[in-house]
Amino acid sequence: MWLPDYAAATPDKPAMISADTGEILTFGELNAQSNRMAQLLCARGLRRGDHLAILMENNLHFMEPVWAGFRSGLYVTTVNRYLPPDEAAYIVNDCGAKAIVTSYEKRETAAGLAELIPNCPIRLMIGGTIPGWESYEDALAGASPEPLAEEWIGDSMLYSSGTTGRPKGILRPLPQLPAAEAFAMRQQANLYGYSQDTVYLSPAPLYHAAPLAGVLGVLSFGGTVVMMERFDAEQALQMIERYGVTHSQWVPTMFVRMLKLPEGARKAHDLSSLKIAVHAAAPCPVEVKRQMIEWWGPLLFEYYAGTEGSGATFITSEDWLKHPGSVGKAGVGILHICDEDGNDLPPGEAGLIYFEREIATFEYHNDPAKTRAARHPQHDNWNALGDVGYLDEEGYLYLTDRQAFMIISGGVNIYPQAIEDALITHPKVGDVAVFGVPDAEMGEAVKAVIEPAPGQEPTDELAAELLDYARSKLAHYMAPRSLDFIVEMPRLPTGKLYKRVLRDAYWQDRKI
Repeated sequence: MWLPDYAAATPDKPAMISADTGEILTFGELNAQSNRMAQLLCARGLRRGDHLAILMENNLHFMEPVWAGFRSGLYVTTVNRYLPPDEAAYIVNDCGAKAIVTSYEKRETAAGLAELIPNCPIRLMIGGTIPGWESYEDALAGASPEPLAEEWIGDSMLYSSGTTGRPKGILRPLPQLPAAEAFAMRQQANLYGYSQDTVYLSPAPLYHAAPLAGVLGVLSFGGTVVMMERFDAEQALQMIERYGVTHSQWVPTMFVRMLKLPEGARKAHDLSSLKIAVHAAAPCPVEVKRQMIEWWGPLLFEYYAGTEGSGATFITSEDWLKHPGSVGKAGVGILHICDEDGNDLPPGEAGLIYFEREIATFEYHNDPAKTRAARHPQHDNWNALGDVGYLDEEGYLYLTDRQAFMIISGGVNIYPQAIEDALITHPKVGDVAVFGVPDAEMGEAVKAVIEPAPGQEPTDELAAELLDYARSKLAHYMAPRSLDFIVEMPRLPTGKLYKRVLRDAYWQDRKI
């Protein structure tokens, strides 16, 4: 079964619920609207393999064009809703989108975007219109709610977050499969037990790969999605209780913020309905995850993967408690840890992480040089995601950091993630970033940038306290040499830290 079957059997069942307003989109409405959208795009000339872009907040109608693309053989590119017009235009133009859907809430971005995307003639706006954009509702009103005569499976073509450079489009070949058959095949790998009884809390932006895949998966099983407009720690707990949430997906910064709620707020809500809490996107500090398991029970499931689809690891709470800090064993692909020359390293030694597949699973759109750089020097079917880590003797993977942010100080490799994990456990720290800054003697010195926890003032006394705390938790060479404060960390809503912005300022100014 897939979307049309649930729409026929339970047309009035909520497919999507807005956590902020309580508004509902039913399976019948989702199915009909996605059919209308598919019919409209087909009538205006889009064919299998063409591209559709979506630039929206977490709107209740977000998944209508997504389903339209996935049931009509299109590539769907969801654009970071926080990008300014020129950066959004880069993605729309680079992917070659022939159609784009936005919302009236994003009208300021859309107004500046229109003239920058001359090769994207179909521009639809939900909930209102501005010059240069057509009403989504009016356009769909004249289209048939019946499915296309042939429904081929589509796919996403998403762009990397750009935390270490300009975003890269990740292109995978379209399967030669009808949509119904493709979704049936996907449902055979039901790792988290999704069903029609699933109630899934989605607290993250839908434009990102993990939330998009999670929501699409739950809907394909006939489950209900409770969608938050943006993450709020206490509201998330309220939603679990209010809707009897059974499944959810998080990033570690969300765990940190929930754990730092007052004890009364954490204990005020009944979370007993929750069966599975999936997390990924960034390494989770060991103490943070340990505290979450103590609070929620052994229902945390972690995976490590990338939008590239080149491989994945998985780990349960039970296995994690035996291997704290691990992101699991390979479940898709074969893991290799390699040195700079591409040689396999033994267990315990850190190196660049590669996934081996039978064939290469992706390419970076319009960028063969970046595609080549992601491949192993000797094996085209080994792909790297840019992360550094090591395997233990049992084959469990541990992440140390992004390759791009490794610090080399006095010839010693220092991985910021371990330092960040130590500092985030301090009760006066709200968020933290660690990176290397120029140092005349050592080449680079370890710098910590701290967002104080709510109610904490960024004083010299606090800086000294945190530096002493880091020295008590870390080896001498890893402890930050200096510390600065920031009002708000430039962290993407997906949980990824936009560290390049912080680091570049220090290197450009030659500040130590």
